[in-house]
Amino acid sequence: MDLEFAVNGERFKVDSIDPSTTVLDFLRFNTPFKSVKLGCGEGGCGACLVVLSRYDPELDQVKECSINSCLTLLCSVNGCSITTSEGLGNKKKGFHPIHKRFAGFHASQCGFCTPGMCISLYSALSNSSKEFTVSEAEKSVSGNLCRCTGYRPIVDACKSFASDVDIEDLGFNSFWKKGESKEVMLKNLPPYNPKEHLVTFPEFLKKKKKKKKLHNGLDHSRYRWTTPCSVAELHNITQAANSLGSLKLVVGNTGTGYYQDEERFDRYIDISQIPEMSMIKKGEEGIEIGAAVTISNAIDALKKEESKSCYIFKKMAAHMEKIGNHAIRNSGSIGGNLVMAQSRKFPSDITTLLLAVDASVYMLNGGKKAEKVKVHEFLELPSMLDSKRVLLKVEIPLCTATTSTTSVDDDTELLFESYRAAPRSIGNALPYLNAAFFALVSRRQEPSRRGVTVDKCFLAFGSYGCDHSIRATEVESFLTGKSLSYSVLYEAVGLLKGIIVPGKDTPHHEYRKSLAVGYLFEFFNPLIESGHYSNSHVNDTAKSLLPFLSSSQQVLESNEYQPVGEAVIKVGAALQASGEAVFVDDIPTLPNCLHGAFVYSTECLAKIKSIRFREKNVTPSGVFALLTSKDIPKQGQNIGSKTVFGTGPLFADELTQFAGQRIALVVADTQKHADSAAKLAVVEYDTKNIEEEAILTVEDAVKRCSFFEVHPMIYPEPVGDVLKGMEEAERKIISAELRLGSQYFFYMEPQTALALPDEDDCVKVYSSSQAPEYVHSVIATCLGIQEHNVRVITRRVGGGFGGKAVKSMPVATACALGAYKLQRPVKMYMNRRTDMIMAGGRHPMKITYDVGFRSDGKVTALEFIMLIDAGLEPDISAVMPRNIMGPLRKYDWGALSFDIKVCKTNCPTRTAMRAPGEVQGSYIAESIIENVATSLQMDVDTVRKINLHSYVSLRKFYTRISGDPDEYTLPLLWDKLEISSKFKERAEMVKEFNVCNVWRKRGISRVPIVHQVLQRPTPGKVSILSDGSVVVEVGGIELGQGLWTKVQQMVAYGLGMVKCQGRSDKLLERIRVVQSDTLGMIQGGFTAGSTTSECSCEAVRLCCVILVGRLKPTMDKMMMEKPGSVTWTMLIQQAYGQSINLSASTLYTPEYASMEYLNYGVGVSEVEVDLVTGKTEILRSDIIYDCGKSLNPAVDLGQIEGAFVQGIGFFMMEEYTTDEKGLVVQQGTWDYKIPTVDTISKHFNVEIVNSGHHKDRVLSSKASGEPPMLMAASVHCATRSAIREARKQSLSWNCNDGNIDESGTDFELPVPATMPVVKSLCGLYNVERYLQGKILG
Repeated sequence: MDLEFAVNGERFKVDSIDPSTTVLDFLRFNTPFKSVKLGCGEGGCGACLVVLSRYDPELDQVKECSINSCLTLLCSVNGCSITTSEGLGNKKKGFHPIHKRFAGFHASQCGFCTPGMCISLYSALSNSSKEFTVSEAEKSVSGNLCRCTGYRPIVDACKSFASDVDIEDLGFNSFWKKGESKEVMLKNLPPYNPKEHLVTFPEFLKKKKKKKKLHNGLDHSRYRWTTPCSVAELHNITQAANSLGSLKLVVGNTGTGYYQDEERFDRYIDISQIPEMSMIKKGEEGIEIGAAVTISNAIDALKKEESKSCYIFKKMAAHMEKIGNHAIRNSGSIGGNLVMAQSRKFPSDITTLLLAVDASVYMLNGGKKAEKVKVHEFLELPSMLDSKRVLLKVEIPLCTATTSTTSVDDDTELLFESYRAAPRSIGNALPYLNAAFFALVSRRQEPSRRGVTVDKCFLAFGSYGCDHSIRATEVESFLTGKSLSYSVLYEAVGLLKGIIVPGKDTPHHEYRKSLAVGYLFEFFNPLIESGHYSNSHVNDTAKSLLPFLSSSQQVLESNEYQPVGEAVIKVGAALQASGEAVFVDDIPTLPNCLHGAFVYSTECLAKIKSIRFREKNVTPSGVFALLTSKDIPKQGQNIGSKTVFGTGPLFADELTQFAGQRIALVVADTQKHADSAAKLAVVEYDTKNIEEEAILTVEDAVKRCSFFEVHPMIYPEPVGDVLKGMEEAERKIISAELRLGSQYFFYMEPQTALALPDEDDCVKVYSSSQAPEYVHSVIATCLGIQEHNVRVITRRVGGGFGGKAVKSMPVATACALGAYKLQRPVKMYMNRRTDMIMAGGRHPMKITYDVGFRSDGKVTALEFIMLIDAGLEPDISAVMPRNIMGPLRKYDWGALSFDIKVCKTNCPTRTAMRAPGEVQGSYIAESIIENVATSLQMDVDTVRKINLHSYVSLRKFYTRISGDPDEYTLPLLWDKLEISSKFKERAEMVKEFNVCNVWRKRGISRVPIVHQVLQRPTPGKVSILSDGSVVVEVGGIELGQGLWTKVQQMVAYGLGMVKCQGRSDKLLERIRVVQSDTLGMIQGGFTAGSTTSECSCEAVRLCCVILVGRLKPTMDKMMMEKPGSVTWTMLIQQAYGQSINLSASTLYTPEYASMEYLNYGVGVSEVEVDLVTGKTEILRSDIIYDCGKSLNPAVDLGQIEGAFVQGIGFFMMEEYTTDEKGLVVQQGTWDYKIPTVDTISKHFNVEIVNSGHHKDRVLSSKASGEPPMLMAASVHCATRSAIREARKQSLSWNCNDGNIDESGTDFELPVPATMPVVKSLCGLYNVERYLQGKILG
């Protein structure tokens, strides 16, 4: 049988193919559909999602679900239909309502993740059995990652489809204006009709399915793919395994996302069609779930179970919904999860759940008869992967559920609960620990001694760094038959701590132990405290069904400079949603195109003796070349990057100086072959004959005097007399230390470039870069050719955040080198793992400070020493002192002095990341203020307020960039947000909450920001074509920040000054901003620092002034002839006839006196900390930000929200660390967690303030891209406040008189404040201390 399927209704037949080929591979290289993106290759980001439709000819039904195309094997979709985002709708056929609503709710910025988001929503809509709810809408995208938007507009777009949504609660959008009636809102919303807008299954596949419904097997001689239809057939295959070669049993292939297997198998066995393994049935012994049943189908079956104790199954289902994401659950099988747990130590939630209900499994073990074993026995068996055993099904016994929730009699109760501590609740994250408990308890009959006795219990724990999930049988035996009391529970906890022993390489040992203790306590403690069993265990499954996000936005649109100031939809938003927007990797691959992958160092300082592949004298499949520094042309230079501060090499030469440094480029016929070959590369190092030891810490750098020079012109100046300020101080904090870690960009589109050789030693390069001009120069220098021989083109970038500036240069340069040397196109699409290892990320730093202050909280002097880890190469690190000191000066420190050293180390080279230095500087200021308040036992908000600048002190600290008095809006914003956020009232409510709650504590914090930005020279060009359409070029790059949109609006405004007949929005539609071309638009510089959009706008406005000046005489003459009736088209036709130059270009150069300015904002956040797990939930965030007169409030709102959420990642979640050799530890979505829908603020309120006229700004506008990130420190500070309350409480438990030891409130909360960090500060042993206190009375 041939492999045949449909993509967007189009028939595809494949004669033969490598069975390891994924759906994504096929779609991207064999179809014109490019909406399917490779973001991670792990099933962890959602960029690759498609809808898979299967037709059942017996039931005459079509079942649809979303799947990860990066994991799903192509042969497994035989006879199926695949729908991509283009298949839902597109430019030619008309966009789908989902696309239109995503665009209209401003839910797409860079656009790389948007097609996957649309597919997630579509799949949820199509699978909604009843009316689509708000809860379903919010959860539909819980497994998708977005780095740009902050998720709020995405969720609003999804909720707009919900039947139970209050449409007035939906956020800022282009469909209606504030204050319009609900009827108008509903009328203007793009209509959605399931009958019209759901995809239909192709008839040709239906016919084929009906004809061949008995067997779907492929010809295994052509595909090496076998689909057995019975257990007997599978048995015969496995028994003949030795003669058939290596076998791999597959259902969804999701395990490769975790293990990234490189092994190639001789034959793939698809077990999804075996009835016995794909059925769910209820038998006498229990519920049987076939091993090939997907997790999603198992969840549905458990939810539908109607036995007397169905709540156990519903709780199991609710827990399983937190595993992976929708697409993983739709593909991954129950059996696959169990086998990975049993054979490869996968941290499975399912095994823990099954252990708690004493489940069994059936295996095919050599003979044809199935063998039944308990799950705990199954987990102890030798690896299933190393034997011929096959897992057939799982049986969940009904004996554990024979008692109803209202109990067999009045005195007996069955309890079941499961627990999971993970960085994200439902957003695709492995747990630190999971647990599931079953207990049968009874009430003691004696009236005078009421209590609860444990008659039976199963206590299961997993995912804590052990080989597999376990039952705590010693604890079970100890508790069985005992009447629960604090002392009994304390003893049980002691036993449990000896059982939960994480592996030696597992991080956070004590934290994981404390979770196990905490969950055991949470389960049994309510039974002790109430004196009888409590049904609180039973009735909380509904919590997961509640909607969890709400928001409000106050945005003022302006019509003063129409259409500038209007909330125009982002240019290309619908194209991005449908997946038709072209990124570099979407450019059609030429037939002779080669692909590159870097080989990088794993040593921090070593001589390179040789590079070869794993098998000597054997070149891996498809490899054409291995390029090193020796392959750089003689006339060229070994250069891979440059800034004004220096250069960096393309490849390490004879010496590698940091782990992750580029050593070579593998060039192969496909990207898969290039990546595989790079992994097979073996570098032989000499680490013994090195004269000096590697510098891996800033302390080592100080000892060795290893620093980068910072020119005095850019080194910040001190303020005031610190010695005098210290003398005036009544209190001091001396030698306080603070450390800040790094952060990875996690742009959704990894680094990518395509180089094409051209005639006469020329090369054309398509680069996903924020700095094409610099890419251009580096390539020319590397190849030793003149710059006019190089052309670099950048259309759009799938997220940058600084990571696509300097770090994009070596990627493009390596491709150019390959193309130049081999005279064939070379493309590189860097895999996420390599990207993370090489990215460098944000600068880590160490700060030691002394601060003096009065007893009223007023700071009189601050001095500090700062050590910044810049890594090996200069990059932009020399600007870090200046960047850090800008926001750090936001408070009136009285006097300020500092010694900032930029350390050169043998660590990965750090680079600019969104608000580089500014986010650290602002936070350092907050940390100091927090410590001052703690030292004085004062309210920290009071201390903040007393140290806010007056305009006089602002002038003192910011000198020439402070602006006019009326531009200093921070005090106004501070007071305004206090009222709108109800800060004072909520602060009192937080105090009351903390008094009333033992295991949850809340904190609230208000944080101001002052962020200075710098305008830079920026080019622009505006050309009017003969039909009146307009083409615009700018130096700035569209990264998702709406630069093109603002430029388009500015050109419409500028050309509109000619005053033709017609509306300005009509002119807007005739303007197109085109890709950056370094030979067409020179001096483009960097797109960075938040000001490129406004500078680009000013550049094109100046062009428009020139063009209007040229057109005005013609216009005046035409108006005299035809008053009031001259249209734009008529004017341009006349101008062409008169040979008027209708192309103008400028280089906007800001004036020195006004090129820098200050941005202001205030953020208030309230959090709730779970003292058992350390989980921090952001209950609410309120932001107020001064945008001046926004050029586009919709774009600026998106920038504000996105920056804030990225800040949440930095402060609360994202760990980007290195090992003892300086090699990056986190290497993918499994261990690097950015915020998702379930981790952002539950209530998110944003107000953009129009602060009036700013004479030195571009149409009075101000920047919005980076400053709002600094306000996310409010979340961290609020968490600190909650932890302080927890520590006070914990210390009071140890004091007989109940007094609080205030020294316990003096602590530093690290960044990021992850769950283990928060828990350790709240008390790893707080449960034990609580129980001890109760025992002692």
